Amino acid sequence: MKIELTSILVDDQEKALRFYTEVLGFQKKHDVPMGEARWLTVVSPESPDGVQLVLEPSGHPAAKPFKDALVADGIPFTAFVVDDVAAEHARLKDLGVQFTQEPVEMGPVVTAVFDDTCGNLIQIQNMA
Repeated sequence: MKIELTSILVDDQEKALRFYTEVLGFQKKHDVPMGEARWLTVVSPESPDGVQLVLEPSGHPAAKPFKDALVADGIPFTAFVVDDVAAEHARLKDLGVQFTQEPVEMGPVVTAVFDDTCGNLIQIQNMA
């Protein structure tokens, strides 16, 4: 058993695709029309055949209260690993990304948290 797909609930798939590709630097892997929504995935350019992130529409009635509760409590929906949190934080801030947590050392891990503009907080992290 292995993980090939993981999902994030997004308010707007097109907006999410722009943010996750143009700002974060992921690459579009699949974009298949499925009625009102799309099967839309992105991958890391460092691992184009690796784990795909599904930009899943958050239309289910439970999605909004769930996402709102996570954001209200400052809890990231997911985390991405970067080589250098401080450098990635600076790069993303220069692109206008809003951070809810600046880089913080937590023992052997450095983390920062940003708003993905699609209803989620996302953590970036690396081992110190």
